Amino acid sequence: MMYYFCEMTDAGSDLQSRWWTLEAKLVERFGKKPDMEAILFLVGIQELGDLRDKYTKEQKQDLMHIATCTLFGQSGYFEMEKVDEDGWPHFKQLKSLPVMNLIEQENFLKDHILLYFTNNGFLD
Repeated sequence: MMYYFCEMTDAGSDLQSRWWTLEAKLVERFGKKPDMEAILFLVGIQELGDLRDKYTKEQKQDLMHIATCTLFGQSGYFEMEKVDEDGWPHFKQLKSLPVMNLIEQENFLKDHILLYFTNNGFLD
């Protein structure tokens, strides 16, 4: 059992190391360390392709939803269904997300964020 635990720790520390690298690059780019909501907001804006000075509270929530669907779309959980007349993408869920505890959910999300930034040339 101890061997299994050590493997999990190594996998987790690799994820944490890659996450710290992303955070450092974002600090370098934006001047402060973003939290998870800010990162989702950033991904949402990138995917919408419409940078504005201000967004309503509902638009901010929608941007984070766009980000989540885009991120999990990389693993086949969602796909874009259409773009509405205002240019906002809409997604359909293709399969259920796995049942996870809070730490597993956070790591699942972090892993998808890292994949997104790697695939978009922000990370090596």
